Amino acid sequence: MEGKHAMERNQGMKGVPVAFFLKSLLFSYILTGALLALLAFLLYRFGLGERVVSIAIIAIYVVATFFSGFVAGKRMESRRFFWGLLMGSAYFLVLAVVSLAVGKGDVQVGKSFFTTLALCAGGGMLGGMLS
Repeated sequence: MEGKHAMERNQGMKGVPVAFFLKSLLFSYILTGALLALLAFLLYRFGLGERVVSIAIIAIYVVATFFSGFVAGKRMESRRFFWGLLMGSAYFLVLAVVSLAVGKGDVQVGKSFFTTLALCAGGGMLGGMLS
């Protein structure tokens, strides 16, 4: 019982609510999956070009990180931009780790790697600022 009271006190403090952070991150990946499924349907139905699909994937990353940053900013009452930036960066980190784990290990860190990092972090930060 004492552990429950200690947890309630910790949530009242300005600490990081890890469970909320993970739930928000999970939901942003569920949103990503749903939007990618919609994109796959549109690709199948209309035969979208490679350039359109690439732009749509970037937009999906930004929308998902914007949402997670917005929710984090609403929950945390100060430094909202920071919490949004943190959510966007965590989203990218998980994305990069999964890509490395699924790939054959010969992933090149190039321009698109840093561009995707900037878009994810920026999307989350914008969401936090507008919350």
